Amino acid sequence: MFLSGSFAELRSNHFHSGIDIKTQGTTGLPIYTTADGYISRISVSPSGFGNALYINHPNGTTTVYGHLQSFSPAIDKYVKDKQYKNFSFRVDLQVPEYLFPVKQNEEIAKSGNSGSSGGPHLHFEIRDSKTEEPLNPLKYNFPVVDKIAPKIFSVLIVPLSEDSHVNYGQTQRSYPVVFYDGKYHLKNNPTLPVSGKIGIAVQTNDYLDGTYNKCGINLLQMSVDEETYFMFQLNRFSFDNSRYINSHIVYDEYINSKRRFIKTWIEPGNQLPIYNHNGTTGIISPEQDNTQVVEIKLQDSYGNTSAISFSIKGSFKNRQENISEDKVTFNYTKENRFDTDSFEVIIPEGALYENFNFEYSKKSSSDTFYSSYHFIHNKTVPLHTNATIRIKPNNLPDELKSKVIMANVDKSGELYAVGGEYINGWVETKTRTLGTYVLVVDTIAPTIMPLSMEQNALTESSRIRFKITDDLAGVKAIEGLLDGRWALFDYDPKTNRITHYFDKERFEFNKRHELKLTITDYRENSAVYEASFWK
Repeated sequence: MFLSGSFAELRSNHFHSGIDIKTQGTTGLPIYTTADGYISRISVSPSGFGNALYINHPNGTTTVYGHLQSFSPAIDKYVKDKQYKNFSFRVDLQVPEYLFPVKQNEEIAKSGNSGSSGGPHLHFEIRDSKTEEPLNPLKYNFPVVDKIAPKIFSVLIVPLSEDSHVNYGQTQRSYPVVFYDGKYHLKNNPTLPVSGKIGIAVQTNDYLDGTYNKCGINLLQMSVDEETYFMFQLNRFSFDNSRYINSHIVYDEYINSKRRFIKTWIEPGNQLPIYNHNGTTGIISPEQDNTQVVEIKLQDSYGNTSAISFSIKGSFKNRQENISEDKVTFNYTKENRFDTDSFEVIIPEGALYENFNFEYSKKSSSDTFYSSYHFIHNKTVPLHTNATIRIKPNNLPDELKSKVIMANVDKSGELYAVGGEYINGWVETKTRTLGTYVLVVDTIAPTIMPLSMEQNALTESSRIRFKITDDLAGVKAIEGLLDGRWALFDYDPKTNRITHYFDKERFEFNKRHELKLTITDYRENSAVYEASFWK
């Protein structure tokens, strides 16, 4: 058994809640139950786990099998009946205990690549059935071989107060590492001059035997002069707390360089209950001319351990503070508001992990947009919950008010829709991303391209497929009618494909059929494709 992902591995906005088991780059491998139990939940979604099964077991745990290609015949029939009953591809079904009892090693599905999977594999979880908290599967005697200790790539030193510096600079600095004498060291073994409050973070990955995939660590401990300042271990967590990963890592460094550094300090708004910090919160405040030895130990789920040690020295310097009179400080303990005559942002209490100095500006946009560009701080400040953003449109005609949409603009000028609704002269939306925003309209219907239909004739025997795309707002609804009746189309957003498989129970063969396919986006622009074919 080889893994491409480990428990609590660092992912975008969340900790990985299970293990990813390799399927040799293929789909369709048989999936068997790990123990006796009953199927308690079945989920089908174009995103997330895609096709997924949940099995409750007598010992109080639930196992989860995600990104499946298909279910066993009995389960498949049950799901399809529910989809047709609900007129929906997406379903999330709570299953009666008596309906699908299973025995250990019973085949329940085939492996796949459905949902938000980045490639064929099986996502597997063990959860506490009562709390639904995911547990570390590698503590349950899986046949996974791991004799490789975590690897350390660099160390980041971060100034945390206005009088802080790192090597006489006020910005965070990263240092490469080398390995010798059984542990890691900073390259050239410098003693780092620092002052004020500082935090230390480490860039690390774990690796398992037989695979080059980057996985996550299980435990980290940081000590200063042999006194423990900070520690965490991740063998379970709550989905409600998973987004605190954005405070667990140095978020701005991740946004700017795509490197994830794990912090050895705790921001005041971080409510993850995994830390043991001995009352220090991990922040270091060195005294003048005092040299201290910092050591960070890392461990994976199998107890393989790595360590790095280096020295810091309190080295203060005099400097002139640059104090801005118009500085606006947002407080993590309160609701924060900022508004102008054409813009407003509301960040609720609990959305921030620490205080920060908010910055805002705007500039004119082109004639194709219906507002100025609003620069709402930047993307390097994470939000734990949604902020409300309101922008007043410029010269928006009445007939386009239902088509207006707020868009986030990246560095290249690419637009990403974030929704929005026209309310009393303003366009309002909720988002957990700061950055550049502008108002645009979407009046363009989605596109529909047949992949198995030519001149009203099928080119595939068992299915009919289409490629569907939308330029901005995104696909909201897919409705397929065969001979006037609702027909199930599977939807894979990764490939922009929708597929209908001809069903002997619901499809009458040896006749001419009428197909009507309607695709609608989130601004109610619709495209219709109609065809007649023999099957």
